[in-house]
Amino acid sequence: MAHYEPWNADRAASIIKGFGPAQGAGGDDPETSGQTLALPILHALQHTFGCVPAHAEPLIAAHLNISRADVHGIVSFYHEFRRTPPGRHTLRLCRAEACQSVGSEAVAETVHAVLGIDWHDTTANGAVTLEPVFCLGLCASGPAALLDGQPVGRLTAERACALLGDLS
Repeated sequence: MAHYEPWNADRAASIIKGFGPAQGAGGDDPETSGQTLALPILHALQHTFGCVPAHAEPLIAAHLNISRADVHGIVSFYHEFRRTPPGRHTLRLCRAEACQSVGSEAVAETVHAVLGIDWHDTTANGAVTLEPVFCLGLCASGPAALLDGQPVGRLTAERACALLGDLS
């Protein structure tokens, strides 16, 4: 379970500044070079704060000399980036066809009902964030999930309930 710092604009600016100037990072085109550095900066911010809040976008855009819309487009395109910090635990359920063919939909329905949340949401008590993933590479052990980065194979609705009961 990761521990994140609370959002701090000065700390974010320091992280962003650590990536140096955008010019030359992606070649001769300044726009392309800024976009090239955007991903590592976004990952660093999320690693530090648990998310990439919207008020980080103008800081990144200014540093990379790209538009705020460009930064927003990158954040919204990649599902790995979050706008709010995750819960104390993160449950990622596989949504790929191999897992669906062995019952992942029933597991997902149970998890949604037990937690009372939808995909990308966090329980009201901050215990669990639920995220879909599209293939964990555990196809022979489906339905599969990751709980706090640890693989869980052959997941059933009953096993999911037992796992969730231990997380509160």
